[in-house]
Amino acid sequence: MLEVKQVSKLYENDRGVHNIDFSMQRGEIVGFLGPNGAGKTTTMRMITGYLNPTHGQIWVDGHSMADNPKKARRKIGYLPETPPLYPEMTVQAYLRFIANLRDVPAREQKLRVGEAIDKLGLQGREKQIIRSLSKGYKQRLGLAQAILHQPDLLILDEPTSGLDPKQIIEIRQLIHELGENHTVLLSTHILPEINAICNRVLIINQGRVVLDERPEHLGRTMGETFEVSLEVKGPRERILTELRSLETVAEVKEVDAPSDAATIAAPVAQDVFITDDAVAEAATTEPVSAAAETVKLLVTSADRSDIREALFFRLAGAGYPILEMKRESLSLEDIFLKLTTDEPAEVDSTPKEEVDTDA
Repeated sequence: MLEVKQVSKLYENDRGVHNIDFSMQRGEIVGFLGPNGAGKTTTMRMITGYLNPTHGQIWVDGHSMADNPKKARRKIGYLPETPPLYPEMTVQAYLRFIANLRDVPAREQKLRVGEAIDKLGLQGREKQIIRSLSKGYKQRLGLAQAILHQPDLLILDEPTSGLDPKQIIEIRQLIHELGENHTVLLSTHILPEINAICNRVLIINQGRVVLDERPEHLGRTMGETFEVSLEVKGPRERILTELRSLETVAEVKEVDAPSDAATIAAPVAQDVFITDDAVAEAATTEPVSAAAETVKLLVTSADRSDIREALFFRLAGAGYPILEMKRESLSLEDIFLKLTTDEPAEVDSTPKEEVDTDA
């Protein structure tokens, strides 16, 4: 659906973007992340045809933005960070105006406007002056204009910026629903939004792509080890001995207090499936006294493999009940900071031409 091939937008002070290269398939919702000034908005403006790249090619559904810009733009719906609204118009009049701009056939305009109003929850506000709408409804109207001509590709720049928590949830749900029929490139600074909506993450820093991966593969891409946090009931020394005797375990650390555990990367809970045989084996062991101590541990795999089943069988066989087991994983926030904390080199502050940077 979208191919960005070695695209650069260069300025005299070396700001801009450099050799951006990625593609998107139909039905994908891709989160586009980066710190302020990284080049996100510049990249999206080149994709939508608002800026011409210094070099490189952009293809939208097989149409070159350089050679067939009109055909390429017809495939795109764009919502900038500030929605392009006319405050003195009514909602309905504005959408009809956009339909004309987008060359929607006259016989289809009424139907398309009605569908956009229904899909974006603008019913009952058709005659309302845009100036009087809340920020949340203005964002809805911005999304309505972006999908009015039924584009295949949606480019959304900070669609939830400045909204209250209720409005954010509503807009996220709308974007998720739009992703069922559109390919979506979503720029945002709200990292939990990526986990909630996107099936792929693209991170840009200092004008270059530094990560392009699916969320579930981020830890592997970053060379993350497989770690498990455990809370086990039983004698401390015996539990440590049991776990350290496992060949698949590289290290066992004791976590003395919850405050210490909080310094570990944010956990991502994953289910552990236990077989009937394991339950039966655990039932035959002598129960641990109710007064037994509770030990909190961080266990690291020797070869990055999943060790949760081995931990369960060893501790169940020894008669030490596991009260809690979680896989520890790098959060998206950790990965983002790790990839974007390098300080940029000093550059001449006088550009040859106006520089587009992210807000």
